[in-house]
Amino acid sequence: MQYSYYPGCSLEATGVEYNLSTRAVAAALGVELVELPGWTCCGSSSAHAVNKDLALGLAAHNIALAQEHGRDLVVPCAACYTRLSKADYQMRHDPQERVRGEKLAGFTYTGEITVYSFLEVVKDHIGTEMIARAVQRPLTGLKVACYYGCLLVRPPEVRPFDRAEDPVSLDEVVAALGAEPVSWSYKTTCCGAGLSLTRPAVVKRQVDRLLAAAREAGAEALVTACPLCQNNLEMRRPATESLPVFYFTELIGLALGLGEARAWLKKHLVDPLNLLQKLSLAV
Repeated sequence: MQYSYYPGCSLEATGVEYNLSTRAVAAALGVELVELPGWTCCGSSSAHAVNKDLALGLAAHNIALAQEHGRDLVVPCAACYTRLSKADYQMRHDPQERVRGEKLAGFTYTGEITVYSFLEVVKDHIGTEMIARAVQRPLTGLKVACYYGCLLVRPPEVRPFDRAEDPVSLDEVVAALGAEPVSWSYKTTCCGAGLSLTRPAVVKRQVDRLLAAAREAGAEALVTACPLCQNNLEMRRPATESLPVFYFTELIGLALGLGEARAWLKKHLVDPLNLLQKLSLAV
């Protein structure tokens, strides 16, 4: 399997461990990710709120690049996936938006490529059965709250690969690794990352609520597919809270026995190694 790969801005900076683990896991599972030459910022978090032309034009530019190279586009970041899949949906279903996107990005939209989240590729294209067979070090005893955030599976008409209100794809991947996904009601509750700079008090309340709910459900960690959520949940946590927040690709890497996994985990604001050592899962 070969895809064009769009890392996005966060995976080049605050979420670099997500980028590294995504590439390593893809290679280990037989997926070739070819970084999109000349990719640019998708406008996530700000452009769509202040300038509709900029929001569509930035996303359309990257879709045009993927179309030029003739491969479906894989996007790990939930926020980037939102912007790119939304732009693709607009151009695919609205002739006026297609013309506008073509003009802004200087290309002819054909609709021949599909935008996928990396979670969708792992769950539906690789499959949990193959992942379970590839596990070398089952994550037995690790109880995690699977946190999808508010963007990854919404709106359902644009991102139909999972249920919008009670998604299960991440839970199924985690279970295939030997870990235990706990049942909780905050899977898709917003963490407030988009307000981190403008309304930090609001964000702190959201993060406190999410971490408390995960604790109450019996989780020892959270797992996510969004660098904004991951960073926000660790950065805005209460001083007494030590729940680590993994990227799902890091857990896959751990279960596959990839030697570079320890280097990813050292980049976290909340050190997860104590938890892993307690469960005899440390690399």
